[in-house]
Amino acid sequence: MSAAAPATVNSPSRVLFASLIGTTIEFFDFYIYATAAVLVFPQLFFPSADPNTAQLQSLAAFALAFFARPIGAALFGHFGDRIGRKATLVAALLTMGLSTVIIGLLPTYQSIGIVAPIALALCRFGQGLGLGGEWGGAVLLATENAPPGKRAWYGMFPQLGAPIGFFLSTGIFLLLTDLMGDEAFFAWGWRVPFWSSAALVFVGLWVRLSISETPAFRKAMDHHERVKVPMLNVLLKHPGALVAGTFAALATFVLFYLMTVFALGWGTSHLGYTRHQFLLLQLGSVLCFAATIPLSAVFADRKGRRLAMIVSTLAVMLFGVLFERLFVAGNPWGVFAFLSLGLGVMGLTYGPLGTILAEMFPTAVRYTGASLAFNFAGILGASLAPSIAMFLAERYSLAYVGYYLAAAGALTLIALLMMREDEPAR
Repeated sequence: MSAAAPATVNSPSRVLFASLIGTTIEFFDFYIYATAAVLVFPQLFFPSADPNTAQLQSLAAFALAFFARPIGAALFGHFGDRIGRKATLVAALLTMGLSTVIIGLLPTYQSIGIVAPIALALCRFGQGLGLGGEWGGAVLLATENAPPGKRAWYGMFPQLGAPIGFFLSTGIFLLLTDLMGDEAFFAWGWRVPFWSSAALVFVGLWVRLSISETPAFRKAMDHHERVKVPMLNVLLKHPGALVAGTFAALATFVLFYLMTVFALGWGTSHLGYTRHQFLLLQLGSVLCFAATIPLSAVFADRKGRRLAMIVSTLAVMLFGVLFERLFVAGNPWGVFAFLSLGLGVMGLTYGPLGTILAEMFPTAVRYTGASLAFNFAGILGASLAPSIAMFLAERYSLAYVGYYLAAAGALTLIALLMMREDEPAR
């Protein structure tokens, strides 16, 4: 029976689609919350006499998921390294999907009082758990099936789920804005994106259940390389890789959440753009995000993942210096250029990120190690980024938001320079 196992190896197209569809769904769920956290939840779940206070409270609940993600990484990573990538990916998708659908069913503050924001926070925590386990497994599904010389190209496909998920989430909010007035949108229209996640989850589950285990994991099991507690192994035997990987991803997270959550909030509240107008600008600019991901993957396979990340990080720092000059009121085309440039740079740094993190850890703890590094970076670089940026912009100016981004880029650059040159993981 074991001799027939190689015949069940997944085809490249199945592997790449399975890694892409899962992260697309996960990021769609994550981004519809991010959009609602700026446009809807401050009014419906965090009522306050001061709109800025309500928005900060909403952003605090938004940040909660980033603290849940390392827990999800440890939990799902444990089972991903112990029992396999496939079953763990299915469980992570279900966790994320159910949490998202429940958000769409929650009563508001007006109906149940303080219970409403508490329930919202619990669901947001569930989203974080699911995404904490999803991303690492999807990257390993792709990279552990990659042929020689194409690891970054394969690892790029789950990364594409981010811009596709963002495009779909922004698109559905934009469509709802066009189809209904504010009264209907705030009464029930905002719930539609959360309900629609159920259909996407069914598609994702169907694809995930049709794939086989990765060759690298099967080989590790054949050689009895499985460790008892993967997280403990990572912390004790690979602390340097964990720290370096965390800071290598820091600038990526800061940049993305400045270009999405902060930019949407600041653009609609301080620069005078309407919700419809700014969502449309973001929808168009995210295409630059999707376009530069494969470009960076090709460069990474040819010149090395580390060099590709160093070049893109320098671009992040330069963009930070230009931040205030580009993000201005009364110039929609200028804002479109600002968003396109920022998200284009985001694609350059995001494309090789999954591959470089996966290569830093051996197969037996790779799911846990890569997931922890990615999600610790989420805590440091994304959880508080919109709130920090809002504080800096209001207290000082937008220039300080750019300095904040450049400083994050400097920390990432230091981590990358301290890494060893690319070499295949064991």
